[in-house]
Amino acid sequence: MTTAVFEQWVRGFADLIAANREHLTELDAAIGDADHGSNMDRGMKAAVAALDESRPPTAGALLTKVGMTLVSTVGGASGPLFGTFFMRMGGSLGATAETVSAGDVAAALRAGLGGIVDRGKAAPGDKTMYDALAPAVEALEAALTDQATLATGLKAARDAAAAGRDATTPMLARKGRASYLGERSVGHQDPGAASVALLLDAAADAAS
Repeated sequence: MTTAVFEQWVRGFADLIAANREHLTELDAAIGDADHGSNMDRGMKAAVAALDESRPPTAGALLTKVGMTLVSTVGGASGPLFGTFFMRMGGSLGATAETVSAGDVAAALRAGLGGIVDRGKAAPGDKTMYDALAPAVEALEAALTDQATLATGLKAARDAAAAGRDATTPMLARKGRASYLGERSVGHQDPGAASVALLLDAAADAAS
């Protein structure tokens, strides 16, 4: 993937967040603070504006800039978690390469997932964004092991993220504000997982 494709991914993600802002807010209203959609939309708009002002020449620097922008502009849990994800991806790719391999992309996504675990202490089944992102990373890694192209692998990751998002609905929340609801959190889709599914949608589109 080239830096231009990563930029297309970020901009596509921002567009999807904007288009789904109200839906994400409705999901968060059921089990959170009802601000996930607005927070993510504000953050991604700021990230795009930062790229418009000064586009970094490498993929790693671009993703790091997006992550730093999210951390500085988004409140609640979304900013630190998604910001850490992008910054860890950027750090994994480094600041010098303009084009990275499929394996590098998978390693960067794995690093981003690790950042979310470090920041949020989430585990499988906690009803968080982890439950959509971890299956996506695993699907991409498995596809590349089977010699699939990056485009095919990211489509597999997109499908796995969507399945992981849907799987959060019957879960009992064990992390974040939703955990305060106990059994009342069951039956509601996690908004963070929904945003992750949009992230992988944008990645698959950009790489196709």
